[in-house]
Amino acid sequence: MSGPLEIRTLREDEMHIALELARDEGWNPGLEDGKVFYAADPGGFFAGEVSGELVTVISAVRYGNEFGFIGFYICKPGHRQKGYGHRIWQQALDYLGPRLLGLDAVKEQTASYAEHGFRPVYRNVRQAGISLCDTPMDPRLAPLGQGIFPSIRDYDRRFFPGPRMDFLKLWTAPMLETRRGFAFAEDGVVKGYGVIRQCHEGYKIGPLFADTPEIADTLFRALAGQVKGQPIVLDTPEANAAALLLAERYELSPEFETFRMYRGTAPDLPLDQMFGITTFELG
Repeated sequence: MSGPLEIRTLREDEMHIALELARDEGWNPGLEDGKVFYAADPGGFFAGEVSGELVTVISAVRYGNEFGFIGFYICKPGHRQKGYGHRIWQQALDYLGPRLLGLDAVKEQTASYAEHGFRPVYRNVRQAGISLCDTPMDPRLAPLGQGIFPSIRDYDRRFFPGPRMDFLKLWTAPMLETRRGFAFAEDGVVKGYGVIRQCHEGYKIGPLFADTPEIADTLFRALAGQVKGQPIVLDTPEANAAALLLAERYELSPEFETFRMYRGTAPDLPLDQMFGITTFELG
């Protein structure tokens, strides 16, 4: 079947389609990622249809007026090489406008993105293994909840190029059954936080942000200890040597890599305090 591609905004009740396509690609999304991703930017998810069949998707999430992130760029195998991907890609660029743009790309696609002005800045290495940890009994650890959210929002801001409050509210929400999170605080000051969420296969930790490697280690054990004996994943920025050592310490092994690419001046983020990125799909 072939014909003209019609592009429209993806509805919230269709987010499972994008997640299923991502799962087919081996990306292993979280069980409740759809509602959280959609909250980041309800207008930023697009579907391409041919004769009523959804054949391609993309996300182009606006984070305020200065930053945007592209993900979920997928075309069904039977509809590739027909120009559909290019069409929906252009829709994403048009929607995001002149913002600084980011994306995570596999090595094979970096040259293609470079043609559109994206430049690789650092690599993310997906580390995977079985959780061997016990959650430490540390009074500086606190479960994430509504009362601590303003502090988490403020702490997170320096690790991301744009505001993402609506996303964070759900990403860290204790009412979601498939995710848990902890903050590390001393004297009432947050010095790190992390989230672990259930995926179709195992669990992913992300983000894992901390002021020091020692705090990151404590948070990692708190999160991984929630699912001891289960498969876990941590996406580490290669530029953070302490993050790579953390993964090695707990017997996680490199599984694959992506390149964080930006179009525009790359943001000056504290990579030495980023031990696990939030998500490849939304940054």
